[in-house]
Order: sequence, then structure tokens, then C-alpha cells
Amino acid sequence: MNEKIVAPCGIDCFNCEMYAENVTPEFQERLSGTTKIPAEKITCAGCTDGNICLLLKMQGKSCKTLDCVKQKGVDYCFNCTDFPCLYLMPLADGAGKFPQNIKLYNLCQIKKIGLDNWVLQAAEIRHTYFTKKIAIGEGGSTE
Repeated sequence: MNEKIVAPCGIDCFNCEMYAENVTPEFQERLSGTTKIPAEKITCAGCTDGNICLLLKMQGKSCKTLDCVKQKGVDYCFNCTDFPCLYLMPLADGAGKFPQNIKLYNLCQIKKIGLDNWVLQAAEIRHTYFTKKIAIGEGGSTE
């Protein structure tokens, strides 16, 4: 398992359609049409080793969460004494399009069962997040 494809905030970069191994020419053309960024530049290496999320990079912004992780010298947010913090607070805006609200759950699972075991569940977690209808009191449970 290559840890470099999991963001320190708990986002599963390896499941993102912009991630280098997943990006398709069709996706590149579609995003290029709306952003005016050349299609061949629409590919993301994840946010480690000096990289940041392509969405932020396209806007010329940095990631405050990633900056914080680097400053504190931790690999993942759950290693920080301030975990959880406001950088990880779930927000309703964009929740139907972006997986930002699964970060806390992902981080807790990684801490609990380990990165390699979590990777085996990450696609299903993302699928549940985007497809399961909410039922008060049930969360993402399958029962």
C-alpha cells in the first residue's frame, strides 16, 4: 500500500477521478472546458511530497489543513493533539459533490484499523456517502 495517495486529512485521493491513475481523457476534456486549463494538466498526484489537491492548485490556493499537518510534523490529522479541529469540520456546502464530510470518519477508521485495512473499505465508504439515503439515527449503517 502506497501511503502517499491518502491525504493527511483522511481523503482517499486514490478514489478521486482527478487522481493520476484514475483520470480519463473524457474527464480531462470536460474539466478543461469549464476551467480553461489545458486538458493534459488535469491530473493529480495526491497531496503529499509537495503536491496539493488539484482543485486548490487550479485556484492558486494552498491547503490550510496540509500546511497545518506539515507545521505540526504529523503524518495524519489524527496524530495531532488538536484532533479534531475546525479544519476538519463537516460543511453542508458541496457535500453532494465532494467527499469532504467523510474525512473525520476516515481518520477515525485509519487510526482504529490501520491504513492498509481502511484502504480495503475506502471505496465502499465513499459509495455509501454519496448514495445512501439518510435515515435519522442510522448513519451509514447497513443494519
